[in-house]
Amino acid sequence: MTLYEFNLLDDTQQFNAVWDRGVYLDSLEEDGIKINIYAIDMFYVEVCYDPKSNKIIEKRSFKEGHRLDKYSKNLKNYF
Repeated sequence: MTLYEFNLLDDTQQFNAVWDRGVYLDSLEEDGIKINIYAIDMFYVEVCYDPKSNKIIEKRSFKEGHRLDKYSKNLKNYF
């Protein structure tokens, strides 16, 4: 699956792809929001979870760039 194909899916299909095909890499917390990062083939998906409301509030898909920087020291063992 490519990033383009993933982005064409509706929200339910995107989450199913993350849960079924994604490989969990790392998590962190920013301003009380837990962020998990998953790899699917050649791109990444961040899933943002708010523990106070017990809801997923956002997902972000990307290939590279500044979003990976915050994980760089934890992900160095994967590459």
